[in-house]
Amino acid sequence: MNKAKSNITAVDLFCGIGGLSYGLDKVGINVNAGIDIDESCRYSYETNCRTKFINKDIQNISGEELNSLYGKNDTRILVGCAPCQPFSSYTYKKDKGEDDRWQLLYEFSRLINEAEPVVVSMENVPTLLNFKEAPVFYDFVGELEKLGYYVWYKIIYSPDYGIPQKRKRLVLLASKIGKIELLPPTHNPDIYITVKDAIGHLEKIKSGETSKKDFIHKASKLSEKNLKRIKQSKPGGSWKKDWDDKLKLSCHASDKGKTYVSVYGRMKWDEPSPTMTTFCTGIGNGRFGHPEQNRAISLREAAILQSFPTDYKFANNADNLKFGKSSKHIGNAVPPKLGEIIGKSIIKHLKENGYE
Repeated sequence: MNKAKSNITAVDLFCGIGGLSYGLDKVGINVNAGIDIDESCRYSYETNCRTKFINKDIQNISGEELNSLYGKNDTRILVGCAPCQPFSSYTYKKDKGEDDRWQLLYEFSRLINEAEPVVVSMENVPTLLNFKEAPVFYDFVGELEKLGYYVWYKIIYSPDYGIPQKRKRLVLLASKIGKIELLPPTHNPDIYITVKDAIGHLEKIKSGETSKKDFIHKASKLSEKNLKRIKQSKPGGSWKKDWDDKLKLSCHASDKGKTYVSVYGRMKWDEPSPTMTTFCTGIGNGRFGHPEQNRAISLREAAILQSFPTDYKFANNADNLKFGKSSKHIGNAVPPKLGEIIGKSIIKHLKENGYE
C-alpha cells in the first residue's frame, strides 16, 4: 500500500485487524494509528496497514493523547466501530444495557469532544437504531450536534458497494465544516459481486484440510455426522427440506428451532454470501457451507467475502495461526471496501470545502 502525500490523517478506534484502516489508506487517507484493546490484532494490523497499533482501552485515552497522534498541520479524521455485541437484540434483552461495552460509544463521544477532529465516521450494526429504551446512538448523535457537527447516517446494503455479502451496516459521517454524506451506491443487483466471483477461483480443499499454497485457506474439520449433513445440503436449501430425518437435531423439532432454516446450509454461487459473523467458518452457525465442496468456508474465503484482498496476512506462519481467533477477527472486521467508500466520501467532502 502506498501512503498518501496529503495531510488528511486518521486515527482508527476499535481498529481490530485493520479493515477500515486498510480501506482508508488505499484511497489516500494517512492512518497514523489504530487503537484496540485486543493485543491479538497487532500482527494483522501492523503488517497489512503498515502503521502503529496501540494496545489500549480507549477509556484510558485522553483527547490530548489522541491529538498527539496527528501532525501539527493535519486535517484530523477520527473513525471507529465500537464492538457491536452489546447492541444485538439478543444481548440487549439479556443484559438490559448493563454490558460495560455500552459505555464505549460514550467514550468515543468523549474523545470527539476533547480532540475536536474535523470529520468523524462510525460504523456499526443497524439494530443500534432500535434502542429507544437505552438510546446510546441517539445520545451520540445529539452530542455531535451540540459540538457543532453536521451529522448524516444511514443503513447501507453492502452489495450496493461491491462487497460480496448481504451485510447491512449503519454508517455515520459527521463534519465540522458542512454537510457530508456517503457516496451513492456503485453497484446494482445486475452487477452484484457473487460468491462465485469472489471465491470461485480458490483451490479445492476438504473438511479439515489446509491449502499447500495458502495456509489461511484452511477449513474446519467436520464430524462424521456433520459431513453427512453437508453432503445432503443443497445451495440455498435447508435442513428441513434436504436432510433425512435421522440427521436432524432434536432442537429442530421445537417451534423456535424450526425458524432457523439457514443453519448448516450451503451458500449459492450466483448471489452475494450471507453476512459474515465471528462464527462464519462453522456450518452450524448459519449458511456457511461451501456451495459445492463438502465443508464450511475457509478462513481465506471468509476474509475475501469480507472484501479483504487475497493476500491479507492473519499470521506469519501456519504454526502461529489461531483458527478460532482469526475467524472472530474476520467476522468482526469492517469490510475494507466499505472503508474505501467511507474514505472517498470524506476526501470528496474535504475537497469541496477547500481542504486538500
